[in-house]
Amino acid sequence: MPQQQSATKRILKIAGLLAGVLLVLAGAGFWMGFLGGGNEGTAVETAEVQRRDVTQTVTAFGRVQPEREIAISPDVPGEIVELAVQEGDRVRRGELLVKIEAKDYLAQAQQQRAGVREAQADLSGLRADSAQARQEYERKKKLFEKEMISRQEFETAEVAYEQAVSQLRSARYRVDQARARLQESQERVQQTSIYAPIGGTVSKLTVEEGERVVGTDRQPGTEMMRVARLEQMEVEVDVNENDVVNVEMGDTASVEVDAYPERSFEAVVTEIANSARVSGEGTQEQITNFPVTLRLTSPHNLKTRRRTASADSSTASGAGLKQQEIAFGGQPAPTFRPGMSATVDISTHTVPDAVAVPIGAVTVRDFNKVQPQSDSSAAAASGSAPARKQTSPGGQRAEDLRKVVFQVEDGKARMTEVATGISDQTHIHVRSGLEAGETIVTGPYAAVSRTLRPGMAVRARNGGPSGGEGGDEMASAE
Repeated sequence: MPQQQSATKRILKIAGLLAGVLLVLAGAGFWMGFLGGGNEGTAVETAEVQRRDVTQTVTAFGRVQPEREIAISPDVPGEIVELAVQEGDRVRRGELLVKIEAKDYLAQAQQQRAGVREAQADLSGLRADSAQARQEYERKKKLFEKEMISRQEFETAEVAYEQAVSQLRSARYRVDQARARLQESQERVQQTSIYAPIGGTVSKLTVEEGERVVGTDRQPGTEMMRVARLEQMEVEVDVNENDVVNVEMGDTASVEVDAYPERSFEAVVTEIANSARVSGEGTQEQITNFPVTLRLTSPHNLKTRRRTASADSSTASGAGLKQQEIAFGGQPAPTFRPGMSATVDISTHTVPDAVAVPIGAVTVRDFNKVQPQSDSSAAAASGSAPARKQTSPGGQRAEDLRKVVFQVEDGKARMTEVATGISDQTHIHVRSGLEAGETIVTGPYAAVSRTLRPGMAVRARNGGPSGGEGGDEMASAE
C-alpha cells in the first residue's frame, strides 16, 4: 500500500512538471509572436495598392411594373353582357373591351327624348301666347296715350305681357334642361360600351361575362381590368431616407430580377418621390423610405396573345414576335412581367482611377497609443459617420482614433494614417497616405483589426503582394 501511494505521488509530480513546461513554452511562443520576436513573424496576407474605378452604390428592393398602366372601371353599373378580351391580349386604342347591359339606359334615353318633345311643344304654345300678349299690350298702350282707355286697363295688359314673356323664358329653360337630361342619358348608353384608352396589353383581368359591376361618375367603380404598355418597364424601389440624399435623377443602376438569377440589367433613375413612405410608425421598427422609380433600358421581349382576323395578319404578328426575340448578353432577352421582385444597385458616385485598397485593409487605431480595439472599430473605416468626442470601449478617446493601414517594409509592419473616401462592395478609395504599388496588409481580419503593432515582424502567407484575396475575405467577414 505505501508503495502504491509513493508511485502515485511520483506520477502526479511528473505530470505537474510537464504541464508547467508546456505552459512556459506556450507563453514564450505567444509573446515571441506578439512582439514580433519570432524568426518567421506573424503570418499575414498582403497586396499591392492599386488604381481602379470606385463606384459608390445604394441598394434597394422593389418590383417590376409597366411604365404606364391604366385601371379600367365602368362609369355605369350593370351586368357584363360581352367581354371582348382575355388577360394577355394585345389591344389597340379605341378597341372594344367590355359591353354592359344597356336596355335600362336605352329606355331612360327614350323617356328623356319624349320629355324634350313635350318641352318643345310647351315652348311653341307659350311663344304664341307671348306674341298675342305683346300685340294686346301695344294696342292698349296706343289707346291709353290717346286717353281712350283707363290706366287700369293699360296696366292690366302690361302685366299680362310681362307674365307671358316670363313663362316663355321658363319654357326655354325647361327645353334646355330636357335636352341636357337627354344628352346625359345618351352618354350613359354610350358608357355601357368600354373601349381601350391606350394601345397595350391586358395585364390584369378581374371580371367575367355575366358578372355585375358597380360604377359612378363621381367615384371609381369596380376595377375590371388593366391595360399596360409592356414595351417599357420600370422598377419602383424603396430607398432609405439616409441613402436617398445621394440619389439623383439620371443615375444609372444595375438590376437583378429574381426570375433571372445571375443576370444583370441596366436602368436609369427617372423619378424620386418628395413624400416619404413610413412603415411601423410610432414603433421601434419605424422605417422611413422614399419611392424611387427607374426605367429599365435593357432590351426585353414582349410576349402577348394577339387576336388576328386572318391568316395573313397572324403571320404578320408571328413575324413581329420573332423580331422581339432579342439576344441579350449572349442569352435570350428576358420577358419582364408586372410584379416581379428586383434588387437594384444605384450608382451614385464614381471616382475614376482612384488609389484603392480592400475594405478589410483599413482599420481604426489610436495613433498616439497603439493598443488593441474592439471588432466593431473596423466598420468605421467606410467613413460614413464622423467621430464623436467620447471614450471608446477599448479606453481610447474617440478624437484620438485614426484610420490606418499596415504596410510591410523589410519584413516588419508599419502603421500609416490614411484619409478615405467612397467605397464599393470590395474596395475603398484612399484619398491620401498611400501610393499605387505600395504593399499593405489585407488580412487576416484579427491581425489587421487587433493584433498587428508597428515594428512587428510579419511574413506574407500568400507568398507576397497579390491581388488581395485577404481583402475580399475581410470584406465578406464584415
